[in-house]
Amino acid sequence: MTQPTQHVVAPRRRSFYLVTAILALALLAGCGAPATLKQRSGYWADQSVNAPAYNHRVRFLVIHYTGGDTQRAFNVLTGPNVSTHYLVPPQPDRQGGEPVVYQLVPEAERAWQAGVSHWNGREQINDTSIGIEIVNQGPVDTSRLVKWYPFADGQIEAVIALARDIVARYDIAPANVVGHSDIAPGRKIDPGPLFPWQRLHAAGVGAWPDADLVARYQRRFAANPPSLYQTQVKLAHYGYDISATGTMDAQTRRVLRAFQMHFRPTDYSGTLDVGTQARLWALDEQYR
Repeated sequence: MTQPTQHVVAPRRRSFYLVTAILALALLAGCGAPATLKQRSGYWADQSVNAPAYNHRVRFLVIHYTGGDTQRAFNVLTGPNVSTHYLVPPQPDRQGGEPVVYQLVPEAERAWQAGVSHWNGREQINDTSIGIEIVNQGPVDTSRLVKWYPFADGQIEAVIALARDIVARYDIAPANVVGHSDIAPGRKIDPGPLFPWQRLHAAGVGAWPDADLVARYQRRFAANPPSLYQTQVKLAHYGYDISATGTMDAQTRRVLRAFQMHFRPTDYSGTLDVGTQARLWALDEQYR
């Protein structure tokens, strides 16, 4: 008696049929929902049309020091009152030869790092900034502010890599990379005069006055320096929170000291001089 013929599907053909079936199911599951149509809670959002008129929430990058060691920084920055987006330890671990930093708050969220603040016509800089805290003790003598703890070289390397990435992704202008002392002069003094702003600028982050331009303004101002009133107007135009009163009031001294800590860290007495004015006029010409 003749046995019925049995058709055996080859393993390779079975695999082909299986993959085809899976793809068909996937297509059926997505039927009627193009990639630009996103389902949310109780509605769908059609993202097929994009408007070009918008900008990033993040407009500023604010640099801080912690004023304490790493453990204290973690305790404070993960508590209920203060936070930051990034924390850079003194000696960062390395992964694949690159430094590791701690991200404590997502960039899309508002970290509580700037406090009462002002820069370039904006208040409450928390709303529009990303904050980087650097583990550093700050001044050795808080009453005199003449001796400061240095920043470790590997730590600054990590800060540069992090800041360069943030600035590039959000297209942050050089003059909007600021210290906490710039946006809250007198109330805050970090990151202090030892923070290497010029090194960051050389790496493509932040502002720094051009030496030739500074020299040109120094020659120009040697015989006829700008008035205090003109200097106050220029400081405000650059971004600082200062009123043009024409008098050397307490706020003017605080702002001058913050400016000097950032751009002339060898002398941050808060005294107005031609060297300070030359740097200010150069920066304003370069970046504003």
